[in-house]
Amino acid sequence: MSKSANDVVITGVGIVTCRGVGKEPHVALLTGAEVLPPRVDSERFKPYPVHPMPEIDWSQQIPKRGDQRQMENWQRLGVFAAGLALEDAGLKENAEACGTMDMIVAAGGGERDIKVDSLIVDEALKRNDRERLLNEKLTTELRPTLFLAQLSNLLAGNISIVHKVTGSSRTFMGEEAAGISAVETAYHRIKSGQSTHSLVGGAFVAERADIILLVEGIRAHQTGEWKPLWTRDGSEGGGMIMGSVGAFLVLESRQYAEARGAHIYAVVDAIDADRGSRDDGGLEKRLQRLAAEVAPKLGDDVVVFSGSTGMSDLAAREKSVLEASFNGAAIRGFGGVTGHAMEAQFPLGLALAALALDGKATIPAFDPDHETKMQGAAAKAVVTTVGYIRGEGLAVLSANG
Repeated sequence: MSKSANDVVITGVGIVTCRGVGKEPHVALLTGAEVLPPRVDSERFKPYPVHPMPEIDWSQQIPKRGDQRQMENWQRLGVFAAGLALEDAGLKENAEACGTMDMIVAAGGGERDIKVDSLIVDEALKRNDRERLLNEKLTTELRPTLFLAQLSNLLAGNISIVHKVTGSSRTFMGEEAAGISAVETAYHRIKSGQSTHSLVGGAFVAERADIILLVEGIRAHQTGEWKPLWTRDGSEGGGMIMGSVGAFLVLESRQYAEARGAHIYAVVDAIDADRGSRDDGGLEKRLQRLAAEVAPKLGDDVVVFSGSTGMSDLAAREKSVLEASFNGAAIRGFGGVTGHAMEAQFPLGLALAALALDGKATIPAFDPDHETKMQGAAAKAVVTTVGYIRGEGLAVLSANG
């Protein structure tokens, strides 16, 4: 593909998962001879395992204690990962660049007050006038500031405050589809010449009882011990194991990046998304269409980073389409080693793919019984995300050359 001034390139990677903080542990994941078992907490929310956050020194990216205190964990994680991306791109201290930088964030709702939730449920067992009970507790038990702290666009607000990113700002809400839409919007703005540089990504904290309840509401959560992603068969819960993840990228036009001498990890060639009914082969038809439109005529030097949830039926259906669409290319279900990260899942997949292409990695199998070996480094990467309820997205990245 010929180079263009408006090529969308990745110049900064900010990533935090159970594997560790920053690029180094994730490069190690992508380049090791084999994949070590991930860090999993099977006790705190038993019987539901989660991939927890690593140890983080928040002050490395959020120096003011006051800023740290007024954020919830998912906001801290997002602000921290955004700082890593800006630092990696060489833009963190560039006031002019940050002042004109677009920001597009994928975020969920804030953390709930579990004590108040539990109090309402306990009291409701003793009374029949539950509507009145609910109104009473909402007016007497909840802190007014809690509502402010739960606004999804506060992640973007805190990034602006801490890192001085003060160009245009957008926040998408809506689980995995939010992460797909955030990246897709940034891509098209740069590709069309409406933007030159953008900070895009999301954060998700899995270690929340309300999140686990939400997922288990449709019986989607895996129970018991961790198993590799494609190995989960639905016999022990639904197959999802959530992971706490912060993933942000700095996207730039090629012209803007090259003019400032930035390191380019990879080029985003194309991206598309869709949603709709998955009945009667609807999921397969959409994935096939996305693959045909976004990634036509790819050669043999391709690796596929699947953002599969691990839910056995969805995972099998997605994997079947990917194998058929990409000529048996090596598939890596990255959620199996980091946990599934909802809004941050798609940005996480792009971050891993960019690091792999930049490092010419021969990526070890994340699930050796169900993933084929790579014979050498790939020149292109396909990144997918299939939401646990709805929403599909697919992107293609190329090594910069």
